[in-house]
Amino acid sequence: MRIVLASRSPQRRELLGSLGVDFDVRPSDVDERSEGDPAEVVLENARMKARGVAEPGALTIGCDTDVALGNMLLGKPADEDAARGHLRAMSGTTHEVLSGLCLLGPGQGLERTGVARTSVTFRTLTDEDVETYVATGEWRDRAGGYAVQGVGATLEERIEGDLTNVIGLPLGLLLDLAPELRP
Repeated sequence: MRIVLASRSPQRRELLGSLGVDFDVRPSDVDERSEGDPAEVVLENARMKARGVAEPGALTIGCDTDVALGNMLLGKPADEDAARGHLRAMSGTTHEVLSGLCLLGPGQGLERTGVARTSVTFRTLTDEDVETYVATGEWRDRAGGYAVQGVGATLEERIEGDLTNVIGLPLGLLLDLAPELRP
């Protein structure tokens, strides 16, 4: 079975590759939604990504991950000031990382979807913590402005749920939706 990952994320490629499956990468350029119910937004974005590159006979995987602080999606910070704002907003609080998954095919009209949720609690960050992290540049192109698999692990106090979801591709949900991918 041919597998297509509708993403340019190196983290998603690495996580999917960890399952030992061969796949093609076909990034989908869609105008992502950023407002509305967080779970509905990430699921719709995943669906648009998958539909944007779906091929007949292939299993196409679309995923969208974002950070919700209450009902507000943080998205990816545009610059260092926005990254500082994201980090300060999450300091000492618990936020939710949500990933929408949409699998299309390999048969005509087959669609499997789901949303993964992981709670992440940040420790209370000092101004120095924020400045040190922003200086790493690791926040660039990251939902919420941090990467838990890097230096960003120093920001968190507790993670409840699927760590792979926080990294960008919830493998537990993926395997629930596509058991044929199990190693």
